[in-house]
Amino acid sequence: MTLNDTTPVTATDAAAAVKTPVHKMTRMQRRVLLGGSVGQFIEFYDFALYGLTAVTLSHVFFPGDSPLAAMLATFATFGVAFVVRPLGGLFFGALGDRIGRRGVLSITLIGIGGATAVMGLLPGHAQIGAWAPALLVLCRLVQGFSAGGESVGAPSFVFEHAPVNKRGFWLNITIAATALPSVVAGTLILVLSQSMSNESFMAWGWRLPFLLALPLALFGVWIRTRTEESRTFQDAKAARNKEFSPVRDTFRENKLRMVQVIFVMGLTAMGFYFLSAYFVSYVQTTGHLSREQSLLTNAAALALYAVLLPLFGRLGDRVGRKPMLIAGSAAIAIVSVPSFMLVTSGSLPLALLGQALFVLPLCIYGGGCYTFFVEIFTTRTRFTSAAISYNCAYAIFGGTAPFIGTALVGTTGVPHAPGVYMAVAAAVVFLLVVFTKVPETRGRLG
Repeated sequence: MTLNDTTPVTATDAAAAVKTPVHKMTRMQRRVLLGGSVGQFIEFYDFALYGLTAVTLSHVFFPGDSPLAAMLATFATFGVAFVVRPLGGLFFGALGDRIGRRGVLSITLIGIGGATAVMGLLPGHAQIGAWAPALLVLCRLVQGFSAGGESVGAPSFVFEHAPVNKRGFWLNITIAATALPSVVAGTLILVLSQSMSNESFMAWGWRLPFLLALPLALFGVWIRTRTEESRTFQDAKAARNKEFSPVRDTFRENKLRMVQVIFVMGLTAMGFYFLSAYFVSYVQTTGHLSREQSLLTNAAALALYAVLLPLFGRLGDRVGRKPMLIAGSAAIAIVSVPSFMLVTSGSLPLALLGQALFVLPLCIYGGGCYTFFVEIFTTRTRFTSAAISYNCAYAIFGGTAPFIGTALVGTTGVPHAPGVYMAVAAAVVFLLVVFTKVPETRGRLG
């Protein structure tokens, strides 16, 4: 059975697919799952470093009389990478649909790791003036362009190798690796900041985790050279005609579904980047906890995220993607404001509780969305379609989240204002999933 991009999946089809006999995981499948997870780890390690060191970077690259202006400039530079992510997704997605996933994913890893290592070598504003933030922006552009391919290519590669009845579990293991970088990077920064003076950390200590990105990327490339394209992709490649154009066919066949993915993934993008890139500085500047306390609470919350996400992915394999989207978006709308109030309470235990409370509905929602966004598209244009829509979602909603959060607190004076923003976004997505034609994709083949 092959279901094209416009054919609905019936309950019978989905049940039959989910009950497909399960074979023992092969060595190749293990390599693909490991390679996908390592790639996601490296991508988000590099992005997490920026968020975790935002306060430090604001002093090094954007010095001035106003700490708020410096933080806004730092987070605006963070958002620059997301502006070019859709372009990277378009370029690498079309290339991946045409020649294959594996080679493209090696290029994207080198781009991300190399740009991050260069960031660790950049002189600060005190040394080269305005060139310092300009070079920082250039590195972020390279990171973002490369991440536009990596962020979707790795899940697509894993998805196409995964057993049909374990797609959610496999995909969410891969995505769970995006939370671990913040734990690892946060621990590194915590150890460095406690083992040296503040002057040494500000001068050179913060650079060491950035330099680690390049060897990590090379390790990921080595793993991926030991994998191969899925049978699903090879069959789709053999079946396509000479006029095949990934970009043209993507926009001709998938416009509605790409819009659906933008909104569905936009909510998780916003939530994840509040959690991984904003909360550390937010807890310091608004909750008035120390850098070490902020890193500790955030690392614990992200470790919880990494544990819970595969479990809810497995639940999504059983009940379907759409019920997880509905339950998760409703829960996010309900708990966001209380969570942000706890996070900024000024109490270490309450800040930890607030972040944990925020993680739970994000993982429920993730149990549906992270498989949905690749499962909704067919193999022949999956990389291009998912990359464009996913990266548009992350550019519009994810990359802007830290900046908007900082601006909301600064302009309203309300510490939990970002939580209101998150709750409203979740309510909108809940209504869209419930009342529009967002399909159930569990068990879809093709």
